[in-house]
Amino acid sequence: MKYPPSLLSSFFLTARSFLIVCLGLLCQTAGAQTIKSPNSKLTLTFTLQADGVPTYQLTYKGRPVIKPSKLGLELKNAPALTSGFAVTDTKQAAFDASWQPVWGEVKTIRNHYNELAVTLTQAATQRTVRVRFRVFDDGLGFRYEFPRQPKLDYFVIKEERTQFALAGDHKAFWLPGDYDTQEYSTVTSNLSEVRGRMKAAVTPNASQTTFSATGVQTPLMLKSQDGLYINIHEAALVDYSCMSLELDDKNFVLESHLTPDARGDKGHLQTPVHSPWRTVIVSDRAGDILESKLVLNLNEPTKYKDTSWIKPVKYVGVWWEMITGKSTWSYTNQENIKLDSLDYSKVKPNGTHAANTAHVKEYIDFAAQHGFDAVLVEGWNTGWEDWFGKSKDYVFDFVTPYPDFDVQELHRYAAGKNVKLIMHHETSGSVRNYERHLDRAYKFMADNGYNAVKSGYVGDIIPRGEHHYGQWLNNHYLYAITKAADYKIMVNAHEAVRPTGLARTYPNLIGNEAARGTEYEAFGGSNADHTTILPFTRLIGGPMDYTPGIFQTKVSAYNPDNHSFVHSTLARQLALYVTMYSPLQMAADLPETYNKFLDAFQFIKDVAVDWDDTKVLEAEPGDYITIARKAKGKSSWFIGSTCDENGRTSTIKLDFLDPGKKYVATIYADTKDAHYEKNPQAYAIRKVNVTRKSKLAQLCAPGGGYAISVVEAAGRR
Repeated sequence: MKYPPSLLSSFFLTARSFLIVCLGLLCQTAGAQTIKSPNSKLTLTFTLQADGVPTYQLTYKGRPVIKPSKLGLELKNAPALTSGFAVTDTKQAAFDASWQPVWGEVKTIRNHYNELAVTLTQAATQRTVRVRFRVFDDGLGFRYEFPRQPKLDYFVIKEERTQFALAGDHKAFWLPGDYDTQEYSTVTSNLSEVRGRMKAAVTPNASQTTFSATGVQTPLMLKSQDGLYINIHEAALVDYSCMSLELDDKNFVLESHLTPDARGDKGHLQTPVHSPWRTVIVSDRAGDILESKLVLNLNEPTKYKDTSWIKPVKYVGVWWEMITGKSTWSYTNQENIKLDSLDYSKVKPNGTHAANTAHVKEYIDFAAQHGFDAVLVEGWNTGWEDWFGKSKDYVFDFVTPYPDFDVQELHRYAAGKNVKLIMHHETSGSVRNYERHLDRAYKFMADNGYNAVKSGYVGDIIPRGEHHYGQWLNNHYLYAITKAADYKIMVNAHEAVRPTGLARTYPNLIGNEAARGTEYEAFGGSNADHTTILPFTRLIGGPMDYTPGIFQTKVSAYNPDNHSFVHSTLARQLALYVTMYSPLQMAADLPETYNKFLDAFQFIKDVAVDWDDTKVLEAEPGDYITIARKAKGKSSWFIGSTCDENGRTSTIKLDFLDPGKKYVATIYADTKDAHYEKNPQAYAIRKVNVTRKSKLAQLCAPGGGYAISVVEAAGRR
């Protein structure tokens, strides 16, 4: 059969057009790579867009989590690493192993992911960047890697341009973007409302170094209108600037914003090097966000061969009385003194200095009586009078005590009662001064029986112009931690950068503040929903030294001039020992107050600080959280529940208990008339017999909660 020439011509033209279209599609999708999570619920797709722009997107059960989002970095005095790329290599791998943390919320952590590594080469410059993606069942981690190469050696980051394009106007739980503080009250609003809420959010704070009207910090917690919970943060922040996020509130695109140094640069790097991981945790169940170990899994295993000296700690301390204004850190009221010529033995004491030998012994006695591990003492060393004086560059030497603080005697006294003392190093932001003294200060600790230090970085950083979350300070924090390990010292860093899981690698980083802690209850208070949000934000990267346990909620009871109050019921203060995870837990109130409430104080004595298992029983950010934890090496469980200003009835199942066993549950709860403002100290304690088949319904007052100890009934099965 013969075809007419006109028909053959039409056929070949059509085929040629089809081939051209197909080749065009192949060119556009040549860089596309897809991997799924081990359970196949999450799908990561990498694509090179037109002009060689690298992008990624993420879906959960087919629903968009991150829409196509650009990747790359801008460099100072060099072409940007944002476009003109071709894919020159791809590798996929799978990993599945388990590891045991030195301390933690669970005994064993599974590290299970599928990995995609995409090597990109920029044709115009012959520079190479590798983007490594790891997709877990609970989320995504990715980072930039810069291999050693002739065309890219030492470079300066102008800005990182990583995007997180969201699928809508999500509900957000956010803090204003700031280079120097995280001590804000969390704001709850839609993303479209961030700009309008920013001014009110930053006004009460002293720092106010917000970089824009739409800049927010990480961890950022989000909830989509269709019920997806999304958390954006970073992991393994080492030799790099901390990431915040700039929001395009018209298109709901978040873009990385790095903390600058004193010259405005965002990072000084030399190949081979890599960025921290950028993390996205996602689920349609809020509790999965709290149970995620993704950030920890993206950190390296511990660097220490011997970790036997690293122990969780429950402690009391000479602290809250200074926070409330009842006592002082300083020995004398003299201000703006010349420290290099002052003879403290000739200065009149102010009569309110708390860190004196006799008073500290009272705390040691209380700790020993109730089985606490340690006593923190602040204000023990000289220099507090000149905090804002001309001598600030060298205000503290970290080894010279005030005349009324006998280091050797207190060491002897505490050791005789099997109690440790916790050192306090307030740097007042003078970081170079601290580094000059660090070896000597740690040796002084070791010589005098201290094995843990609370460090502080209050105030503007010296050298001038550096910020708390810049690359230079992040390197200092890690230096202080690793140097402490040389002396077998644990570190609890306050005002330092927010955690990114580094406690896995350096487990002597036993605590951080890095958020608005209990101290603010003496400075005007925190929102009643504060502790229903912090576990979804600040605690994603690691534990917090929140310093709970305040039973005297009226601060004026300690200082008549201070009219603040604790925005919590007493029962919720107990619950925080479970919901605000930390291997370092303080009973923050004064011994004389605890002696008035010894029945409630029993829970603080009993509750563990290290755990074999953790179950999130119910959770909704900004509303409520209920968590159960199993004590390390024991059959006992502890449950804590915290709720917002509205109150609620919490209903939980105890099906996590062992089959065939009977338990006694001691419930510390709000009474019916309890209220965080009107009647905070109204609580009741009751005991009930329970098994794994039991269900409990428990009232939580406004700003309240409950705590339960669940102990196996002796001899009954």
